[in-house]
Amino acid sequence: MSGTDKTKAGLELAGPVVILVEPQLGENIGMAARAMGNFALDRLRIVNPRDGWPNVAAQRAAAGADHILGSAELFETVEAAVADCSLLFATTARAHDQAKPVVGPEAAAAEMVGQINASGTVGILFGRERWGLTNEEVGLSNRIITFPVNPGFASLNLAQAVLLVGYEWFKLSTAGSLPFAMPERSEPASQHQMQAFFDNLVRELDKVEFLRPAEKRDTMLVNLRNIFTRMEPTKQDMHTLHGVVMAIAEGRKGPAKGGVLDGEQATRLRALLAEQGQGGAVSDGSGTVRGLARLLRRNPTDAERILWQALTRDRRFAGQFKRQTPVGRQIPDFVSFVHRIAIELTNPQETEVIMKDRAERRSWLEERDYQVLDIAVADVERDLEAELERLQRLLPI
Repeated sequence: MSGTDKTKAGLELAGPVVILVEPQLGENIGMAARAMGNFALDRLRIVNPRDGWPNVAAQRAAAGADHILGSAELFETVEAAVADCSLLFATTARAHDQAKPVVGPEAAAAEMVGQINASGTVGILFGRERWGLTNEEVGLSNRIITFPVNPGFASLNLAQAVLLVGYEWFKLSTAGSLPFAMPERSEPASQHQMQAFFDNLVRELDKVEFLRPAEKRDTMLVNLRNIFTRMEPTKQDMHTLHGVVMAIAEGRKGPAKGGVLDGEQATRLRALLAEQGQGGAVSDGSGTVRGLARLLRRNPTDAERILWQALTRDRRFAGQFKRQTPVGRQIPDFVSFVHRIAIELTNPQETEVIMKDRAERRSWLEERDYQVLDIAVADVERDLEAELERLQRLLPI
């Protein structure tokens, strides 16, 4: 789970010492340090790491727990690493046939807290990735920690074992407090507000004849009201629900309400924009141009959809083209700003007004060093690959 809030200070708690015995991979040391950081454990001791120390792989895997690695202590033997411990735990997934208490991580955490509060030093031994701790190393400990896992698949990786013990210790040390809670809600909705919303809802439901048959109307209204009263909504909830009901009742808003435009309609809109531009009413980058571009993007024709899917999925063109994006006050069907290529989809039997507008747009773009490629809608639907090959020939080698 990612998402550390960098504005919050970390907790500083007196905790147990994590002792890694002959760890084999730097990555595992780094991930163990990361798990320690999650639960405010900062005392790390490493016994005879196979790949030496310091270890670049460990630093990469620590994901921000560099302070733990930076203060880690290095030892040549387990005996030296545990010499100052007044209470020592050995973690293992295997029974070592030794007459000493075996506890789970939760019970171990309770003993750790008590010993640390009495100014003792608590150590936790974690063994090698491949075969864990030896009998002699387990023999140094006062307690054995094992985990309630599937006995047929009991092995944990190093960081997982550190995390489980750290979690139980931290939970007990902080009384299980969570780092954040649900934000404070707005005040509860009043009965008056609830009734106003419900009246509005019923009015709209009546318009679509939802509350039928008539003999079940009263029961349906009671059930509906109970749905909302069980929610214990706030005033903000009521505002939101009221807005939802009105949006559904009024239908889809905005310039795309009329549905999908055909190619001729879209081109006529461009022609209208061009006429306004010639009169000086529209300037480059105006809100009108951007609004028209959004309208055209929302209403792709079948040919535009086919070609756009090809341009986004084909490795030759992916990421290089935009659809219905303004170039000044012009809106070509597709444009590559990187390669300065504009693509125009032409429809059969276009009117003189449309062809004139297209020619003026071509001239305007070419004056600004754009190559303009006309592609017939029928050719997109009949032989798309041939048209893509034409386009490829315009790209720089």
